[in-house]
Amino acid sequence: MEWTRRATWVVRRWAGSVVAAVRRAGEGPGRERDLAVQAGKAALAAWLAWAVVGWWLEAPMAFVAPWVAVVLVEATVYRSVAHGLQQLAAIAVGTAVATAGALLLGSTMAAMALVLPAVLLLGQWQRLGSQGVYAATGALFVLTGGQVSIVSSAARIAEAVFGAVVGVAVNVLIRPPVYLRDARAALEDAAREAQEILDAVADGEWDGQAAGSRHERALRLGRLVDQARSAIGWSRESMRGNPRGRHTRLLSSPGKAYDDALVVLDHVAVHTVGVTRTVWEIAERGEAARPPAGITHAYADFLRHTARAVRLYGRTRFAAGGSDDRAAERLREAVEDLHRTLDEFRRQLPGAVSDDPDALETYGTLLAQAHRLADQLVRD
Repeated sequence: MEWTRRATWVVRRWAGSVVAAVRRAGEGPGRERDLAVQAGKAALAAWLAWAVVGWWLEAPMAFVAPWVAVVLVEATVYRSVAHGLQQLAAIAVGTAVATAGALLLGSTMAAMALVLPAVLLLGQWQRLGSQGVYAATGALFVLTGGQVSIVSSAARIAEAVFGAVVGVAVNVLIRPPVYLRDARAALEDAAREAQEILDAVADGEWDGQAAGSRHERALRLGRLVDQARSAIGWSRESMRGNPRGRHTRLLSSPGKAYDDALVVLDHVAVHTVGVTRTVWEIAERGEAARPPAGITHAYADFLRHTARAVRLYGRTRFAAGGSDDRAAERLREAVEDLHRTLDEFRRQLPGAVSDDPDALETYGTLLAQAHRLADQLVRD
């Protein structure tokens, strides 16, 4: 009975996630819609390749064409073309070696024993990249497909070439994938998370457990920045050889601005980890280790202004329609306010912790980090 309830719960949860994904795909642009489009394109490429090679030409190994077509409807146009060339080279090498081995030895069993190790080694050739495994696949098609001849092997290579052409053409001509939206969303997520953490530290209590949780959250912020960096890499690759790339580039300007944003968010992540670690360490030492109220209030004020500057930075730099003068002016004003709170904190710091060198060193380090962050926001 317990197993049945568990299985029912798993099925319902899976069905719920599927329904939610379908709903998101229908509501608007997003990852779910992109995946659905790519799946549809792969199916269309296979159908076209089979319609020509299997149904019209009635080739003996017609499945090679739709198989290659499906594989080459890749995540980016550049990857489709690059992997297509590598895959065709690998299939051609495997097919040629297997054909020569079978004809020379006169036995497919003997040829398989000798050819497969050789083509598997050839598949490790760096120029074939991740497609090197298809050298062995091409060899197996030859050795397990019946009578071996030069004509039949040439036909298999021709079918693979046709399937590759169909797959790449479908990927290029029918809504070629562009991942600028994913890169922008990843940057927005990182900026929003940094802002929320800083606000939480500014408004939070000096409790060891809560401070530890905020520090763990700050440590994960670096991974969000890394995800944004990866998404930007995908975005750039998706623009290469993409007919939609020129139009999208004009709308989104994904070049140096995104690199600058990564630099700023790296600074934000490092600074946020330093802040949360310091607060956590002080909270763990107990009430006696807490700094004076004047210092904590000044530093909380600085954190709130930092959070506001980061929030405005995200809205200014990652807006879908690009930045405008009003948004940029608001960001400059926020950074100026941030500098003022830093100056106020700096003036209060020496007198408040003059008898505690360790505290002076800790807060001095945080002050230096904060100045670098504010300077980075202004510079960008």
